[in-house]
Amino acid sequence: MNYSDVITRFLRYVKIDTQSAPDQESVPSTHKQFDLAHILVEEMKELGLQDVRIDEHCYVYGTLPSNVDDDVDPIGFVAHMDTAPDFSGKGVNPQIIKYEGGPLKLSDSVLMDPVEFPELEDVIGEELITTDGTTLLGADNKAGIAEILSAIKHLVDNPHIKHGPVRIAFTPDEEVGRGADFFDVKGFDAKFAYTVDGGPVGELEYESFNAASTVVHVKGNSIHPGSAKNKMINAQLLAMEFFNMLPVQERPEYTEGYEGFYLLHSMEGTVEEATLSFIIRDHSKEEFEAKKKYMTACVEFLNKKYGDRFTIEHKDSYYNMGEILEKEFHIVELAKEVMEEQGIKVDIVPIRGGTDGSRLSFMGLPTPNLFTGGYYYHGKYEMIPVSAMEKARDVIVGIIEKHAQK
Repeated sequence: MNYSDVITRFLRYVKIDTQSAPDQESVPSTHKQFDLAHILVEEMKELGLQDVRIDEHCYVYGTLPSNVDDDVDPIGFVAHMDTAPDFSGKGVNPQIIKYEGGPLKLSDSVLMDPVEFPELEDVIGEELITTDGTTLLGADNKAGIAEILSAIKHLVDNPHIKHGPVRIAFTPDEEVGRGADFFDVKGFDAKFAYTVDGGPVGELEYESFNAASTVVHVKGNSIHPGSAKNKMINAQLLAMEFFNMLPVQERPEYTEGYEGFYLLHSMEGTVEEATLSFIIRDHSKEEFEAKKKYMTACVEFLNKKYGDRFTIEHKDSYYNMGEILEKEFHIVELAKEVMEEQGIKVDIVPIRGGTDGSRLSFMGLPTPNLFTGGYYYHGKYEMIPVSAMEKARDVIVGIIEKHAQK
């Protein structure tokens, strides 16, 4: 069956393994991200984009020149090439299923029951692109890449649609929090931009979490258990005591909306030493800072109790982009107007996470987030409706066209 340009692009991109790695300091964290980057460079050149380039850190840039005489500010669109470390992105085998309701069968052993996945009720009658149950799909964020380039192709094929300069950028390592580390904001030279990295149709996001990573290290005292009385200090138990001082109701599984959380992301330990790695999130800057201060206070308390056996280190990752975008709200309004004109119900929601736009907004490039159309990112249940990707492409075209008219 012949599918539209946006779908054929997406099906091609997801088969390229671009999984990033959180334990690497280099950017990109995995060299295989260049495999997709080089393909995108060639496709951008084929579309006639100018100034197409790729740098040593795997950032891809290009420009669709203006086709109007008026002075129109350059507008940008950004998506990331890497897929999440949470689940395998190797050997992705996408399939297209016409969903008629009931359990959705991905394979003989993997079913999606609407009781567990209630959003399936919203896509009855749709053609769904899914995994085969063994990998993630990669709609986060290869759907965004396909939607952006398909929108550009539509503009190239329809020169009667008037537009100003359009800047395109594809980034590495967004999933490990380093997607904006080497972004060339000055060279990108856009007045504002949009990441195309959201969820279901209609999502429009201009607020994100404030985010930090925190590492707590505990020193114990390992003694043979046969002679351990009054001598052994088990670092693992001390680490558990610290963890149990954190409020239960501020774990991710109990929070929603604007509520922040502490997440114990990983832990390892022996009697001699233990390490707890956390991520801290909150939309409120005040509550965000309070969470870090509370964890530090817990460490200080336990050090008084046990004698300087705890150390703690906080590292901020990104901040709530709403702080910037509330001052540039016309960018959000532009996207909202286009969606409404296209009959899409707009759902302005805070991101319970972050995007490249969270960092870019504070780097001088105001960047809210548009939907891609996908569901259940970062795992084997990931899926995206064909029609949703086509709507995302149309919204991008509409934003570019409407921006040139203002």
